[in-house]
Amino acid sequence: MNSQQIFGLQVLLSFLVYGLVAKWYVQPRLAPLPLRAALQPLLVLHALRHLGMVFLVPTVVGPELPARFAIPAAYGELLAGLLALAAIVALRARARIALPLTWLFNGIGLLDLIHAFYQGLRNDVQLGAAYFIPTFVVPALVITHVMIFRMLVRHPR
Repeated sequence: MNSQQIFGLQVLLSFLVYGLVAKWYVQPRLAPLPLRAALQPLLVLHALRHLGMVFLVPTVVGPELPARFAIPAAYGELLAGLLALAAIVALRARARIALPLTWLFNGIGLLDLIHAFYQGLRNDVQLGAAYFIPTFVVPALVITHVMIFRMLVRHPR
């Protein structure tokens, strides 16, 4: 297998495993909870998206990582993480803005991942030590984005 095939296999298997974990373990435990309580554990993972700032650290990703990829990816991740954190705080405070903020986070966060993944593939981006982000972290983030969208659509209030 070449490196692109290995990358694709790792991404696919991560999606499969995270999807099964979500279906078998996470969703059954969140289903009986009120919407505001069920959303919070899913948002916690996203509140850690400041990890994406590593795209701006040349000693981790290598000096040849194109800035046209690294800058939008890093700051998009930071924005998504801050929005997730704000949504958690608003949900816990039962603020009126909590659900709109969760919708905003989820839309921006998912679009950020799609854009970065597309740009990475399009530009054959080599991430060096940050290789685990698209192969291991991004599938978990996408699965939880889908779960959040499903919860918001099924329980709009």
